[in-house]
Amino acid sequence: MKTTPFTHLHIALGAKMHEFAGYNMPIEYSGITDEHLTVRNAVGVFDVSHMGEFWVKGPKALPFLQKITSNDVSALPIGKAQYSCFPNGKGGIVDDLLIYHFEKDKYFLVVNASNIEKDWNWCVSHNPDGTDLENASDKMAQLAVQGPKATELLQKLTDIDLFEIPFYGFTTGKIAGVKEVIISNTGYTGAGGFELYFYPEYAEKVWNALFETGAEYGIKPIGLGARDSLRLEKGFCLYGNDIDDSTSPIEAGLSWITKFVDGKNFIDRPLLEKQKAEGVSRKLVRFELKERGIPRHGYQIVNENDEYIGIVTSGCMIPDSKIGVGMGYVQTKYSKPDSTIFIKIRNKNMEARVVK
Repeated sequence: MKTTPFTHLHIALGAKMHEFAGYNMPIEYSGITDEHLTVRNAVGVFDVSHMGEFWVKGPKALPFLQKITSNDVSALPIGKAQYSCFPNGKGGIVDDLLIYHFEKDKYFLVVNASNIEKDWNWCVSHNPDGTDLENASDKMAQLAVQGPKATELLQKLTDIDLFEIPFYGFTTGKIAGVKEVIISNTGYTGAGGFELYFYPEYAEKVWNALFETGAEYGIKPIGLGARDSLRLEKGFCLYGNDIDDSTSPIEAGLSWITKFVDGKNFIDRPLLEKQKAEGVSRKLVRFELKERGIPRHGYQIVNENDEYIGIVTSGCMIPDSKIGVGMGYVQTKYSKPDSTIFIKIRNKNMEARVVK
């Protein structure tokens, strides 16, 4: 298995380790419930150095990104990030990603760890005009500092006014004495905070500074288990579960990152434009169980007549509310908020409500 610059620290802290996307990653430290609530109420730190990072540079960078991604990169100002996806040419999604606009003709892509090689090959194979591409995945360490106290904590480690960085805005500067850190007001928890990108040789310095300064805020290391429950509570998609090569952005409720603007002739545009105009037969929904239970990936979704109408793609029990929540694809007529659906859990049909 691959390691991150922090793997030895996770092991020393007694984390429960497991393989994820080819990396030896921490699943939990103090327990998923405790870690989930730490991020919701205070501040937690995630090692996300397994994520992939690509640079796209040169005068052909913008046309390349306009062709290969679904969102309108021409509308992305310098200093801001954009959520997007790579359509796969068959109506599905190669991956979802973030695009950062650094300067004129210079962009930074952040892709999912499990898709680094796949995404890189996709970009290279769709680059006939020779756009300058660089796979910097092995040259980056990344920590996500998330929670309502994250900004206050980080502000003690930098002269940059973090409160002036808007949501999905970023800058480059010094954190804990480390130069050239990309400081991004993004995250995958819905709890607020920043994601920090820096050179791997400074990993321990940044980690130690965070935990020394963050002690008064109740800072804790957070594993992938709570990362999943936090993103699910917020309703964020996970590639490989809620979106993949067989799901279209329109079905997945990602029309808002699928822009049919003049001059943007991106991969799959005609097909996706037709889907948006004519509608789709299934849609991704968020739901809450009305009784105690845990909906899990792969469970069937049925209607009141016990007829199959879809499948659960992600699910868990939220630690504080103890409500079972999930996401799944259902026939479009059952996708409206407040629709009643049923999840088959151990041969019992448990009632659930579709929520926004």
